[in-house]
Amino acid sequence: MRAPLTIAAAQPACLPKDVRANALAHASTIRDASARVVVFPELSLTGYELDADTVGPDDEALTPIVDACTEMQSIALVGAPTSGDRGRIHIGTLQVSGAGVTGTYRKSYLSDEEAKRFSPGEGPVAIDVDGWRIGLGICKDTGVAQHISETAALDVDLYAAGLVHLPEELGMQDERGVRIADACGAYVAFASFAGPTGGPFDRTAGGSTIWAPDSTPMARAGAEPGAIARASLT
Repeated sequence: MRAPLTIAAAQPACLPKDVRANALAHASTIRDASARVVVFPELSLTGYELDADTVGPDDEALTPIVDACTEMQSIALVGAPTSGDRGRIHIGTLQVSGAGVTGTYRKSYLSDEEAKRFSPGEGPVAIDVDGWRIGLGICKDTGVAQHISETAALDVDLYAAGLVHLPEELGMQDERGVRIADACGAYVAFASFAGPTGGPFDRTAGGSTIWAPDSTPMARAGAEPGAIARASLT
């Protein structure tokens, strides 16, 4: 029998381009969340600063996150600019656990501004955690039908994504969450930035949410930085 999975969608306060300070905030959030999987927003380690330095799995600034994951037996999905093959740079998701840090997913669909620096990833990815298959996405991916259908084809139990949206885009954010739950027949966890996060985002939507496969909201954070949505999936 597969055990229930505790999932948290977190929206920590962020200091633009300050990976070390943001990693400490991530570590504190992981301890507060007390969840097996903690999902963070897009580019959560740097803020939405498209010229920020890349963050690698061996970056010592990530040590507090590894330590927190070790302590809480958690897996954190954090956002950062990452390096790829042939000098390419991606908007990525790093998977952090007590065993260390690995690059897990690269954003597939980029905005025009993002595409000036970043390359798209190789397509949908699913990871396995305690018998649960978790499909991954980052922000714009969540609004692209091809990405959702291809992720659904991976037979996922949960779709997890990090986002950054303006407050006036909260309705669109919710609409996408419901659509993905329906398309994948799976739980959905959106971790959406709250508060200022650099670049053009002096305000963001927050409202991180976890939906059941029938599209019913299970947990929802408010608009304030530091809030966490947490649920147990069965």
